[in-house]
Parts: sequence; C-alpha cells; structure tokens
Amino acid sequence: MRRHLLSLVASTVSLALVAFLVPLALLALQLAADRATADALVRAQSLVPVVSAGGEEGLALAVDQANSGDGSPVTVFLPGGAVLGAPAAPSEAVRLAFTGRSLTAEATGGREIVVAVQGRPGGAAVVRAFVPDAELTRGVTRAWVILGLLGLGLLLISLGVADRLARSLIRPIAGLAGVSHRLAAGDLTARAAAEGPSEIRDVTAALNHLAGRIRELLAQEREAVADLSHQLRTPLTVLRVEVEGLPAGEQATRVAAAVEEVERMVTRVIEEARRSRHEASGSCDAAEVVAERLEHWSMLAREQERRVGRDVAEPPLRVGLPEEALAVCVDALLENVFAHTPEGTAFTVRLHPRPEGGALLEVADEGPGFGLRDPSGRGVSSGGSTGLGLDIVRRAARRSGGTMTLGPAPEGGAAVTLTLGPPPR
Repeated sequence: MRRHLLSLVASTVSLALVAFLVPLALLALQLAADRATADALVRAQSLVPVVSAGGEEGLALAVDQANSGDGSPVTVFLPGGAVLGAPAAPSEAVRLAFTGRSLTAEATGGREIVVAVQGRPGGAAVVRAFVPDAELTRGVTRAWVILGLLGLGLLLISLGVADRLARSLIRPIAGLAGVSHRLAAGDLTARAAAEGPSEIRDVTAALNHLAGRIRELLAQEREAVADLSHQLRTPLTVLRVEVEGLPAGEQATRVAAAVEEVERMVTRVIEEARRSRHEASGSCDAAEVVAERLEHWSMLAREQERRVGRDVAEPPLRVGLPEEALAVCVDALLENVFAHTPEGTAFTVRLHPRPEGGALLEVADEGPGFGLRDPSGRGVSSGGSTGLGLDIVRRAARRSGGTMTLGPAPEGGAAVTLTLGPPPR
C-alpha cells in the first residue's frame, strides 16, 4: 500500500510539474530571444540619426564605437554599395530593407534586425544588427537548471509528505494485522489501538468487538463442557455406591479401579475446560508419565496375553506439554491398540530424547495396521469408535510445538509417532 501510494503521488506530481515547468522553460527561451532581439534593435536604431544626417567619417566613427562593446555586431549598408562596420554580405532582408521596410528575419547562425533609413542623398540606407544563436539563448541553460532543481525539490517534498501520510495509514493497519495474528495464535486478550482515519478506527473497533465476543463464546463453551462433565459425577457416585456393595474380590477391585479412572478423567475434563490456553501450557517429565501410564495398561495387557515392549528413556525427560495432556495422549494411543487389534497382539512403546530438545514417543503394534489412509481426521473411524482419539493426540502434539505421524510399524502393524517439543522458556 505504501509503495502504491508513493507511486500514485509521484506520477501525479510529475504530470503536474511537466505541465507547469515545460511552458516555463519555453517562456524562458522566448524571453531570452526577445531580450537579445530588443537589445540589437536598440543598438541599430541608435545609429539611425547618424546615418540619416550623412557625413561618412562621423558615421564610420559612430559605427566603430557601436561595435566596440559586447553585443550584436552592427553593419551599415549605404546606397552606393559601401559597407561600414562588421563585414556582412547583403541578405534578402537587407535588400528588402532598401525598399524602405524595416524587419527582423532569421539568418544562418542567428537572427538579423534590419532598419531602413530614409533621408540620405542617393537613396535609403540600411542598418543591420546580427544576433548570434548564443546570444539568443544566453541564460536559458541556467534558467532550465533552476527550473529542473525546483521541480525535483517539489517532487521530493511531495514524496516525503506522501510517505508520512502512508506511514500514518499503514501503522494502524499493521497493528490490526498483528492483533489478528495474536488472536489466531490463541491470545484472546489481544486488542488493537484505535488510531488512524475514521474508517480504520471502525475496523479496529469491529476487530476488538469480535475478539471480545470470541472470548465470551469460548468461556461459555468451556463452562458448558465443565457443567456437562460435572453432571456425570452423579451417576458415577451411584455407580461407586453400587460397587462398594459388591462382594469383595478381584472383580470388585477391577470395577472400583475403573470407576476411579472414570472419575479422574471427568475431573481432568472439567479442569481442562475451565483452563485457558495460556494456563494450559506447561511441561512435565515425559519419562515418568509414560512409565506410569504404561504400568497402568500393563495389567490389562497381561489379562489379554499381550507382549509389551518397553524402550523408555530414564527420567528426567522434559517436554512442553502438561502432565495431564501427555497422559491423555498415551492413554488414547494405548486404548487404540487394545480396541483395534485382536487379543494377544504385542505392542511396543518407545520414548527417546531429541537432540534439539523434547522427546520422540512411538507406539507400534503387530496388528493389521491402519485401514484408512489418514485415520487422524476428527470423527473418522473404521472400527466403531468416535474417531476423536488420534485427533486429540495430534492437537496435543502441535500444542507442544511438535507433530504426529502415522505409518507402518517395523513389526508389521501400525505405528504412531509423536514429536514433542521442549518446555517453554
């Protein structure tokens, strides 16, 4: 926008300067020629009284005196053919002046002014003053240089004013762009300053209003999710009471542990729903979290006769993801293994540090692999599930500054690899 505005001003001012300075340049040329012609005419007419009075000695002296200074050379043509003053051949203008007509005519190398003088014995005489081209254009170059510098100065001043105007327009627009990028990054507290023209201030007010409305809607959505999750506590409480009424045994213990796990997940959903993006950012020891969740799922793996491979780095291994979020990711990946592979299918969990910080987490199984080309899409499923597990994992990886990739496992099944970023500074 700034470049376009400067180009527009430069072209407009240039056209105005050309329309203004070209006539002035031509006028300066004409004035110089008129000045030189007028000076030559005055010099020629000053000799008219001397020529008409006769007396060739006095006339020769007057002509020599007229030619002694700087200016146009003067020549006097007498009726008998005698020539006094600057040597010159009779031209058409001189011959026409012998008929009694004074005139100005263009000649080779300049301009000649001829004045007819009557009253001499033997006929009319002619006084000729010649103005060379250098004299006709004397001072024109200097005037054109001055006009050119004046035009250049006016153009630079106009560009400076246009640049300041463009900056005053671009600054608030750049501020609006910066605020929109901050909003897109999740900073819902970003607001733009109301400055600039009234139209830009209107856009600023609309953007700030939109940001406030988005924040209100997200807050309402979090509260709605939290309220819905909180409503699950009532049936969970009833279920816990029913479990406590069961006879003591291994089955009652497993059911009680499952109820506790559901309660823990519900509490986590409530906390996450009521937590802003900024508050949700954090870090944890990935080695401890992965080891703890793997130990939790190992019990079910033993019941289903699944061989569990472990290649987990020793703690500490910090990553840029809160403990709860990383635990949800590990649970989702292991749950997919149990839900979408037959009992007895082995799986392996690998966790290694990255040289640039963070960690690399891989969950690979020996099952049939992914049936879909990209099963990570939200709501996409080929096994009767909700299709949200991998989408949750992908978004968590991105939140840490990493990525999620899907592919075949070395063992022949499916592999999900998470690149987890380092902790925030």
